[in-house]
Amino acid sequence: MSEPIRVADAVRAAVAADEPVVALESTIFTHGLTRPLNVEVALDAEQRLRDSGVLPATIGVLDGTPIVGLSEQQIRTLGAEDSSAVKLGVRDLPLAMTEGLHGGTTVSATALLAHRAGIRVFATGGLGGVHRGASASFDESADLLALASFPIVVVSAGVKSVLDVPATLERLETLGVVVVGYRTSRFPAFYVRDSGCEVDGIDSPEQAAALARARDALGLHAAVLVANPVAESEQIDPALHDRVLAEAEKEAAEVGVRGKALTPFLLGHMHRATDGRTLDTNVAVYRGNVAVAADIARALAR
Repeated sequence: MSEPIRVADAVRAAVAADEPVVALESTIFTHGLTRPLNVEVALDAEQRLRDSGVLPATIGVLDGTPIVGLSEQQIRTLGAEDSSAVKLGVRDLPLAMTEGLHGGTTVSATALLAHRAGIRVFATGGLGGVHRGASASFDESADLLALASFPIVVVSAGVKSVLDVPATLERLETLGVVVVGYRTSRFPAFYVRDSGCEVDGIDSPEQAAALARARDALGLHAAVLVANPVAESEQIDPALHDRVLAEAEKEAAEVGVRGKALTPFLLGHMHRATDGRTLDTNVAVYRGNVAVAADIARALAR
């Protein structure tokens, strides 16, 4: 395995020339969205980046090879109805490589591979974090350790609202991750603009780029997390959100859902209870984050 990671020629050339590049994850279209919307959203995100003068680098695994800069056909293969793609975090990559698997990379795996390829900005939807009840279960997402380990700029709409947001922010502070709100001082919670937690705010992509440069000058190795709230018109009504989430948690407790199955169960319940509104918000979140990431990538390139 002299070259365990395959970097597309265009991505390699853009990174070498210090041109703007944004990394994109693949679990959003292998596991996060319904078909055929999944591939449409993935290709649309790439086109939006190109239209703004930024090179997209969608990351995934095909036949056991991590690829930075998937082609359109490779995206379609991973996102197909009959795809055998599995969900891959950092710890899953060695197994996928040795067994020749297809896989969609999560935030943690995408951050690793983007950093290895020299990409400085990564756009995603929402992050994983500390699960509710983690004081007993120790259930925390590998996304947190990835943010503490790879010095990139990550643009997300905060963390998923089904998680323990205050505990997640405490962990990010402990791990040395710089967290800022984009044009807000309120930390977003994916489906809603305000989680109830305060953060420092920035007003421009240039400020995000300056934070990344200051971090690098200090020799720090954690990410800069830019929390970009979904547009107010696209968020789930906060009262509706809180009600359906409480219902989902009650149902999960009654049927004994826990561990890795809990988050998909809660999100599935919310999707049904809002008549699919959460799916629309999911897409709006992603597109908004891609746009902000493009602005930051251009600011860093300048």
